[in-house]
Amino acid sequence: MRLHIFENKISLAQAAAQQAAAAIGRALAERGQARIVAATGVSQFEFLEALTTAPGINWENVELFHLDEYVGLPITHAASFRKFLLDRLVSKVGIRKLHFLDGDVPDPGQVARRVGDELAAAPVDVLFAGIGENGHLAFNDPPADFETEQPYLIVKLDDACRRQQVGEGWFANVAEVPHQAISMSVRQILKAREIVVVAPEQRKAQAVKASLEGEITPLVPASILRNHENTTMYLDKDSASVLSGKLRRDSEPFITP
Repeated sequence: MRLHIFENKISLAQAAAQQAAAAIGRALAERGQARIVAATGVSQFEFLEALTTAPGINWENVELFHLDEYVGLPITHAASFRKFLLDRLVSKVGIRKLHFLDGDVPDPGQVARRVGDELAAAPVDVLFAGIGENGHLAFNDPPADFETEQPYLIVKLDDACRRQQVGEGWFANVAEVPHQAISMSVRQILKAREIVVVAPEQRKAQAVKASLEGEITPLVPASILRNHENTTMYLDKDSASVLSGKLRRDSEPFITP
């Protein structure tokens, strides 16, 4: 894993978007198409804004999947990840081939299986991810399943995850947050050729430290990213604030004045 620390989340987002755009561009140049997986949430705002303005990407040949979606939440709800991606990515760049996880159906398991089959049909060129305040990866809350080969799972959201969604302003209170979600599995995430992790802000600092410095364990799902040889994690000085001195020293050349 490569680690880059920046002065703020704006410079972080610009650098992460530059890497993401380059990965998409390489796939398009090599095969004429690219397969990507996008993350959602407040931490991705600036990154997606920078990515959608990156020059030279033929988005019509980009195929889009996403990491997760709530079960039972309509696409019209402000917290819907389908709505998030439509507003902040798809509508801005004109992606035509997309595979949305519709959790607002009688059988979300059928959606997980169908989209999972489409996802597993070919490798993912680049996957974008964040880290939850509880260390979750996608909606794989601790203890995460590190063993299943299913591309997507129906998972139960823990209390810390649900409180984070309220804290980010997506819901008025915890009672409104769904208890379940469709989530890409950990093993499926690790199958991506390249992973770009965007994790700014102080509230992520303890989860970042546990992911980078602690044991690789299902109790800290994002720690598994250290086993992926082509993962780059982008932090700002706030999310990196409690890392050990060695990790910070190794990354500090990326901090801008």
